[in-house]
Amino acid sequence: MRRRDMLLATGAAALGLSAFPFRWAAGQQNLGLKVLYFTRSAGFEHSVVKREGNELSHSEKIMVEVGKRHGVEVVCTKDGSVFDGDLDQYAAIAFYTSGDLTKEKEGQDKPMTPQGKQNLLDYVAGGKGFVGLHAANDSFHSKGDQIDPYIEMIGGEFVSHGPQQKAINRIVSPNFPGMEGLGDQIEYLEEWYAAKNFNPDLHVILVQETEGMDGRDYQRPPFPATWARKHGKGRVFYTSLGHREDVWTDDVFQQIVVGGFSWVMGEADADVTPNMKQVTPHADQLPK
Repeated sequence: MRRRDMLLATGAAALGLSAFPFRWAAGQQNLGLKVLYFTRSAGFEHSVVKREGNELSHSEKIMVEVGKRHGVEVVCTKDGSVFDGDLDQYAAIAFYTSGDLTKEKEGQDKPMTPQGKQNLLDYVAGGKGFVGLHAANDSFHSKGDQIDPYIEMIGGEFVSHGPQQKAINRIVSPNFPGMEGLGDQIEYLEEWYAAKNFNPDLHVILVQETEGMDGRDYQRPPFPATWARKHGKGRVFYTSLGHREDVWTDDVFQQIVVGGFSWVMGEADADVTPNMKQVTPHADQLPK
C-alpha cells in the first residue's frame, strides 16, 4: 500500500486538517483573517480556474469552502485592479494565473496595472504572505538573462510540461507544515510543470523525480516542485501541483496547500534554510 493510501486509510486526512498546530487549520472561528485568491489568465486558462457565467470555478469553490471550515474569508477575483487597492487587508495573496497579467485580453476582467504589480511585490517584501499554485509561475516571464522581479519573488519560472502521467514527488522537508504523516513521497496522476531560473535561496519541500517519466521536458535531473522562501520580510510558498480537478479534491493536496498558507501567514514556523544545492544539485540542467 502506498504511503498516501495509508494516510487516507487511517483517517488522518479525514480530520479536516484539524491535526495541524496552526490556527487556520484548528477550526477556530472569527479570526478576522482574509485571503485573496487571484485567478486571471492572460495566457492559457486552466479548467480548475475557468468560470461558467458568474459561478465560481472549481478551485475557487474549494478554496472558499476550506477557508470557511477554518474561519478564514477567501475573496476570489479575476480583476487585476484589486492590486491598486488596499492589499494590507489580506493576510496572504494566492495566485493561479498565467501570461503577462498587465496585458489586456478580450473577454477578461481588468488587467493589473504596472503599479499594481509593484504593489504586489512591495506587499510581499513588506512582510505579507504569497502562495503560488501550479500555473502561478507561468506569469511575467523573464527576458533573456534578465529575471523578472515576479519570478525572483515566486522562486522559479515555468518552462514547459509533457503529457499527464503518474509521477513521484519526493519529500525532502518532512517537518514543513502540511508534510506531516506523508512519508517520504507522494504520487499523483498530474500535469507536471518543469521550471527554470530557480532562486538559489529556495527551501525545497518536494522534488520532482524525473527518472522514467515520459516526454522530453523531463529528460533532466530532479528539480524543485514545491518550495518556500523568504522575500524581504515576507514569506512565499509555491507548489506545481493543482492542474487536475481530482487533485484539488484530494485530502493530501489540500493538506499541503493549507500547510503552505499556515506558514506564509505566520501561523506556523518552519526551518526554511536554503537547501536546493543539497537536494537538487543539478536542477538548472535543462534538456538538450
